[in-house]
Amino acid sequence: MSTVLVTGGSGFVGAHIILQLLARGHQVRTTVRKPERRDAVLAMLAAGGAPSTEALSFFTADLEADAGWAQAVQGCDYVLHVASPLPSHVPKDENELIRPAREGTLRVLRAARDAGVKRVVVTSSFAAIGYGHPPRSVPFDETSWTNLDGGAEVQPYVKSKTLAERAAWDFVAREGGDLELSVINPAGIFGPVLGDDYAGSIGLMKALMDGAMPAAPRIHFGLVDVRDIADLHIRAMTDPAAKGERFLAVAGEPMSLHEIARLLRLRMGTAAVRAPRLELPNWLVRLMAIAVPRVRDALPQLGKVRRSTSAKARRVLGWSPRGNEEIIVATAESLVRFGLIKT
Repeated sequence: MSTVLVTGGSGFVGAHIILQLLARGHQVRTTVRKPERRDAVLAMLAAGGAPSTEALSFFTADLEADAGWAQAVQGCDYVLHVASPLPSHVPKDENELIRPAREGTLRVLRAARDAGVKRVVVTSSFAAIGYGHPPRSVPFDETSWTNLDGGAEVQPYVKSKTLAERAAWDFVAREGGDLELSVINPAGIFGPVLGDDYAGSIGLMKALMDGAMPAAPRIHFGLVDVRDIADLHIRAMTDPAAKGERFLAVAGEPMSLHEIARLLRLRMGTAAVRAPRLELPNWLVRLMAIAVPRVRDALPQLGKVRRSTSAKARRVLGWSPRGNEEIIVATAESLVRFGLIKT
């Protein structure tokens, strides 16, 4: 089996990828920014049912520094570059996100090239595909790129993912040598949490269930299960057809927060009794944003429905993701199981 480095193993996606790599018999390495994060990763893997972590080793490396990367990639066949900054709010200085995302990606690619790694799979985002465009009925696919001059909806996170992916493709084309690149562009990532350290998207689900969001703004997004994202990374890692390709990952049609809340009440019983029943009109959300900065961050997304398709991943890589309802229920059940939602 292969030796694979997963950057950002303490993250939601990274931990699920490690679980699947170990289950398939690979030798796995992962990077953490601080050595003390090792125990948190092991705890998540145990929660995910990993029978053994003997094939897992840890390296300390930070996206904003060169130290540790050469050692981490030495002797690896593949690198899955998952690590990326994901803020809980919109930063005042967009470079707080753009710099580590773009420079960190280039740092990993250089180290991989120099170590003779066969292929790097980069975790990008639908954020690099579907923003800054006028309304459209045709679904977004891998041929689309976010328009960085597209106005207020192109927030720092969206810009960071777009610039980082652009930089990755440019690097491989100009100075990548024999290094191969594939890119995964997930929609909103949900699915089973492995503890109380989870993605920001999961925080939305938690807010719907625990009463923190008493009414739902008109925000829509596509969903994908973290387990299917892990599977897609591994398919893109080994399939010859994935060389030089990007793959949009989404389960189906976009859902609104209000639709998700209704499904939670239907399927989760008392655990979702606090899920909002009301959908806020856009004018009221804009009024609330005057006094609540966090609400202001959501204004550019109000009422926008961005449809997208994962037909390419299904056709080229044989990928078959779970449906929206299964994703939502699995996410909610895991929040209850870990005591993150009181019933």
